[in-house]
Amino acid sequence: MPKAREVLNELKWREGRGLANAKVWVRGRTATDVKAIDGDGITELGRRDFSTATATIPYYKIVRIEYDSVMVFARIE
Repeated sequence: MPKAREVLNELKWREGRGLANAKVWVRGRTATDVKAIDGDGITELGRRDFSTATATIPYYKIVRIEYDSVMVFARIE
């Protein structure tokens, strides 16, 4: 299974796709605190984390990624 970083990079760089149609679900401080981030809010994909206008979030906090309402990544725990 591909890692969250690989999935986001593929969505960003593959022709015909883009982060604008993605939704990234990230874990907060607790296991029950999960929030959605729209893909068009992602400003940078780094080596260990990604950035939005207000935060830098490590990839290990990503729970799932949806593209056009289809789940393309899910963390198995």
